[in-house]
Amino acid sequence: MFKNGVTNKKIFIYSLVLAVFIIYPNITTALWMLFLDVGAEELYFFVFRYLYFVVLFWILLSWNLKKSMTTVFAKRLVVSFLIAGAAYGLYIPISLYIFKIHGDHLTVTLVFQYLVTMTICAGIGQVHIMYQNQRLKEMEIEQLKLETLQSRYEALTNQINPHFFFNALNSLTGLIRNASKDQTIKFVDKLSDVFRYILRSDKKGLVELEEELEFMKAYQYLIEIRFAKKLSFNTVVDTDKKKMKLPVLSLLPLIENIVQHNIIDAENKMKVEIYINENNELVISNPVHPKLEQSVSHNIGLVNLDSRFFLLTRRHIRVINDSGTFTVYLPLVEE
Repeated sequence: MFKNGVTNKKIFIYSLVLAVFIIYPNITTALWMLFLDVGAEELYFFVFRYLYFVVLFWILLSWNLKKSMTTVFAKRLVVSFLIAGAAYGLYIPISLYIFKIHGDHLTVTLVFQYLVTMTICAGIGQVHIMYQNQRLKEMEIEQLKLETLQSRYEALTNQINPHFFFNALNSLTGLIRNASKDQTIKFVDKLSDVFRYILRSDKKGLVELEEELEFMKAYQYLIEIRFAKKLSFNTVVDTDKKKMKLPVLSLLPLIENIVQHNIIDAENKMKVEIYINENNELVISNPVHPKLEQSVSHNIGLVNLDSRFFLLTRRHIRVINDSGTFTVYLPLVEE
């Protein structure tokens, strides 16, 4: 096999087909000779001519395809002409002295056949290099697209982390001030688990839902400490669905949005429902207790999340804010 992916078998098949095309004028003559029942020498010579052109095509195609990426077209055309000329020079004595063929068979038609042969082979080499260059450009474009998408994805993911860090440190400060040693130690343990997951998220794209839910267990403890159990979660997900995938850190910005844009106190307790619907969408739903002053970061967070989903799954999230309930639908990806 050549570096360009063309095998010797393919070249041989091409040679067989092209040789038929080149000696087509001689085929009718051969059939006519069969009909007239002429001597076997004429038929043997016809077979020889065909096989000779097969070999010539194989040599010229092999050389042109091998050199197509490193040799300019003009040079390949000249070399092809020299090879075809040498083959023609060898063909004449074989025809005259071995097969005893009359000179009428060595006409202008034969010269034309050799010229066409070398032109076709050089042309195929040129077409091949154009095809290879086009493929290379397409691969470079695809690679550039992937790198661009990865950069955009990492930029979007990095926008998540600062909000969480700020809130977590506030909660930890409150525990330290209250001198709650056991809770502080457990909080730090859970916080380290959450930080570890977040810090590793930049190397991940899609993760299993089970992994996100395990992360949410650690995060849930931090939230419950922060809001003194005024915020709770009801997660119902079948085991067989936990292998489905979604972009890493999909749940964190949604929970942070709930906290940021709702009043959560003894009179307005917040219960977040998490489940999978019949469309294999992860549903995150919560009652709405809006704060008097709303920031625009809510929409930015959802836009970023939707962008990450589209970059990795080519599907958009759905958001419904209706009848006092805010619901986000995250499309899950099958294995």
